[in-house]
Amino acid sequence: MALSSPKCSSSWFALRPSPAHRSRRVAASSPSLSGPHLPRRFFSKWISSQSPRNRRWNVASMHDAARTLPVSPAKETDLKKVENGVSSAISVEEYRDLAGLNTRENSTVSITVVGASGDLAKKKIFPALFALYYEDCLPEHFTIFGYARSKMTDAELRSMVSRTLTCRIDKRENCSEKMEQFLGRCFYHSGQYDSEENFAELDKKLKEHESGRLSNRLFYLSIPPNIFMDAVKCASKSASSSNGWTRVIVEKPFGQDSESSAALTQGLKQYLVEDQIFRIDHYLGKELVENLSVLRFSNLVFEPLWSRQYIRNVQLIFSEDFGTEGRGGYFDNYGIIRDIMQNHLLQILALFAMETPVSLDAEDIRNEKVKVLRSMKPLQLEDIVIGQYKSHTKGGITYPAYTDDMTVPRDSRTPTFAAAALFVDNARWDGVPFLMKAGKALHTRRTEIRVQFRHVPGNLYRSFGTDLDRATNELVIRVQPDEAIYLKINNKIPGLGMRLDRSHLNLLYATRYSKEIPDAYERLLLDAIEGERRLFIRSDELEAAWALFTPLLKELEEKSISPELYPYGSRGPVGAHYLAAKYKVQWGDLSSEHYKI
Repeated sequence: MALSSPKCSSSWFALRPSPAHRSRRVAASSPSLSGPHLPRRFFSKWISSQSPRNRRWNVASMHDAARTLPVSPAKETDLKKVENGVSSAISVEEYRDLAGLNTRENSTVSITVVGASGDLAKKKIFPALFALYYEDCLPEHFTIFGYARSKMTDAELRSMVSRTLTCRIDKRENCSEKMEQFLGRCFYHSGQYDSEENFAELDKKLKEHESGRLSNRLFYLSIPPNIFMDAVKCASKSASSSNGWTRVIVEKPFGQDSESSAALTQGLKQYLVEDQIFRIDHYLGKELVENLSVLRFSNLVFEPLWSRQYIRNVQLIFSEDFGTEGRGGYFDNYGIIRDIMQNHLLQILALFAMETPVSLDAEDIRNEKVKVLRSMKPLQLEDIVIGQYKSHTKGGITYPAYTDDMTVPRDSRTPTFAAAALFVDNARWDGVPFLMKAGKALHTRRTEIRVQFRHVPGNLYRSFGTDLDRATNELVIRVQPDEAIYLKINNKIPGLGMRLDRSHLNLLYATRYSKEIPDAYERLLLDAIEGERRLFIRSDELEAAWALFTPLLKELEEKSISPELYPYGSRGPVGAHYLAAKYKVQWGDLSSEHYKI
């Protein structure tokens, strides 16, 4: 029987099913904590004790919780008095009164999508918000504003958004009705990204819809990085909440190297504190990436094996079966290393390799990820292979080269493929190669983590098979598409003779679970609204990530190293196979057998 958690409720203070929240111990016997009126992060601050004397809030914990909960200005002074020691302990009801929580209808959330006319907003952000609304995961009182330079009316925004919304969710029978209700909460304001006056006009509109309630505001920056600072400055000065929280989601890329990333972080912190900045990497919101720590830390069969003693290499593979398709102008400024490796794959690596955190609290997890990144050796030129796809004719169809894209310079050396070997220089992973491979216009579309285990010492059955790579166990976590987890094992083929075969112990999500997997943006948007930072990138984490790649990127550019050409639709440059062979490794995606399980 599957373990289940409560669904989202339309109440702002609903219980949100989340591993971080489920892990917290609650004094379940306390009647003060019953009912679905408090978020679980509120529960986590409760001193779990049966003693009436101890059924009080620790002042420091209470103040920490208050940072994520809306507090009216009138109550803020009282909270500060409590913090400063005027009152050493208060009851739940007293705290609820001080924090303004006894009236759940007192607060509202305003979500502003800055860059609302762009593809990301239309294809991902608005559909994700609708899915959250459909599942009753958004607060009772919320408003969504689109903000962009394009001239548009509310009706035109709703028409644009409606074309990208889908009724993919389980309760399809009332989807159209919910869609109309959702669109009725969507509004538009046209303005420049560097105009404080335009953001002040947005502020007036937001206040009209907030109707005097405690206002919490979330800004999603779906705009190019070169105008982040203008938008943040204007939103901070002219459209911040005066009595609730204000948070900003920053979409990648977070700079192009260590220097530009540090400048961006420093600029953001002129107007925001770190807790207000949510750097989004949507791969961290994917179901199988979210499940990675569950698989490791809650299964005794895996945790003891998670080290250099049993794992000989780890492969992080990202491939797309299409090229830039008109987005070459954007892509050419970054390349595959910045676009995929430095963020998506490196984040997955950090989650995979981290030590057991003290708890599932956001800061505890991010602390362990930073330790991994700081333990890694900066990439060397000899540990990377870069490539660029060229034109190729297959089945009578001619596929274009990267430089055939009209938005790409004809002499561009920007890599569309890269393979790299990275190492975590600590006691757990010393000597284990972490092989990354990312590319466009390859033979298949996939993202997966492949853990190849060492050979069985003194294997009695080694004479029944000479392919040592195939004879070892391999754990595969397929992030997309067709999400799955499977373990390759050796077993005997039934019969009188002794013949060995490779089989799979398989968890195919589509077969095991009937519920459709949420889009990564849904999880991350909900976390940002709730103030859950576990899946967002901290500034020191970003700094450590760039430190690994910046020297290599500069060397590639300074030496004008040309990428190895590979045919559109192939398995990538030959050099990638030599790189793997250097560490006595074979890429695990050489065959498509795992798609037939």
